[in-house]
Amino acid sequence: MTNPPPTKSLPAATHRPHAAKPTAPETSVGEPKGAARKGALSARPSHRAQGDGRYPVAWLHISAPRGATPTATSKCLCGWDRSAIGHRRVLALIKDHEAHRDTCPLRTTQEGKAAA
Repeated sequence: MTNPPPTKSLPAATHRPHAAKPTAPETSVGEPKGAARKGALSARPSHRAQGDGRYPVAWLHISAPRGATPTATSKCLCGWDRSAIGHRRVLALIKDHEAHRDTCPLRTTQEGKAAA
């Protein structure tokens, strides 16, 4: 009689697995490490100037979807707030917005006014 061919079954385990040992519970008193109390910077800085000291003062927003009437708004931190509806009026507002750059009290210094 010949020996039967080997089967592809898993070998018998030589040892039994042990259950994981529980760890000691961590205390939940105090703040986590790296908390904001260490003076981390906020997502939005309190000052507006960044980088080279320049920051936006005036905005021109134009919306001209295909086949629709164009609209535009021009706003400035000095209080300038204009809007326009229609092709001709939007083009006029763009020119007014550009002209406002030269007359805006936030962009023009007192020394520049005296020199001009």
